[in-house]
Amino acid sequence: MLERVRHLRALTGLIAHNRVTAILGARQVGKTTLARQLLAQRRGTTKYFDLEDSADRRRFDDPMLVLRGLGGLVVIDEVQRCPELFAPLRVLADRPRGARFVVLGSAAPELLRQSSESLAGRITFYEIGGLALDEIERRDSARLWLRGGFPRSLLARTDALSMAWRQDFTRTFVERDVAQLSLGIPAATLERFWSMIAHYHGQVWNASELGRAFGVAHTTVARYLDLLTATFVVRQLPAWHENLSKRQVKAPKVYVTDPGILHTLLGIETREDLERHPKVGASWEGFALGQVLERTGARRREAYFWATHSGAELDLLLVRGRHRRGFEFKRTDAPGVTPSMRTALVDLGLDSIDVIYPGDETFPMADRVRAVGITRVWQDIAPL
Repeated sequence: MLERVRHLRALTGLIAHNRVTAILGARQVGKTTLARQLLAQRRGTTKYFDLEDSADRRRFDDPMLVLRGLGGLVVIDEVQRCPELFAPLRVLADRPRGARFVVLGSAAPELLRQSSESLAGRITFYEIGGLALDEIERRDSARLWLRGGFPRSLLARTDALSMAWRQDFTRTFVERDVAQLSLGIPAATLERFWSMIAHYHGQVWNASELGRAFGVAHTTVARYLDLLTATFVVRQLPAWHENLSKRQVKAPKVYVTDPGILHTLLGIETREDLERHPKVGASWEGFALGQVLERTGARRREAYFWATHSGAELDLLLVRGRHRRGFEFKRTDAPGVTPSMRTALVDLGLDSIDVIYPGDETFPMADRVRAVGITRVWQDIAPL
């Protein structure tokens, strides 16, 4: 079993200081395995409930009866199956002594409304993604890009078996997992929309254009996009705009979060298929973007892209307090400083720009600009 040391360390700290900790992430990304590892290293009383298990689910017809006598660490998996659980958790979290709770969910807090309403000030959220470059051997970085970070996809014996797993995942996700949220969107409709998003991967969102192509109102496709974002399979990167003399883009960019799922939706199975595909550059940008976000620990309200209608742009802008860091993603062995980078340095007041490229070295390019090889991201890029 692969031990995800970085996540275990972070979660151990959160659990020590919070009565309720929520681990959120896409289905099959490794939340349950991580929770079991937490339980295994924990001293004292522990308890695990899986709300996809019918026996456990029946016990939670009366959550307070099940939970009020427990102590130690209690893990509740697939919490979105039991939204009525959050009210008793609020009561239990307010007690001076008692259990600490870890709840696992496959939907963002916006969909788990009960958590934000009933547990405000009592719950902390921790989002987990797929396997990252710091969790694998360097020689496997190309495989991580092709197959994505879902453990069973990445560790499959062959590309064909990995592809088959991802095809099953996409089908069960829209047919079962989204249906459990009771949002009334037909599975076939959502699957076609998800595939369409794959063809717009790395582009600025245009709801009207997508609506026309899909044959529905722009408000409807926006709702579909928000659903896929809230279930962690699509990333929206908002546009940064401020009071500059330039007209700036205000719509977000959209990405399929996991590169392996992107390649499945595009029909890409092998590295050769990927190299010949017209979306290869956009795919690599999304992969590198995900690694930088994971490494820096940037939260959702700290990560943006920037673009002006005159053509200047920056692939990723991280903002925390007074500090602003820029990132560009260039799939070339010899990246150069562009006019857009110079404009972004001045107009956005950046501390630095790191140009991520598919290499193994880090070297300076200009004042406050350097190139960082993708395999050096976890060594040479500092967290926020």
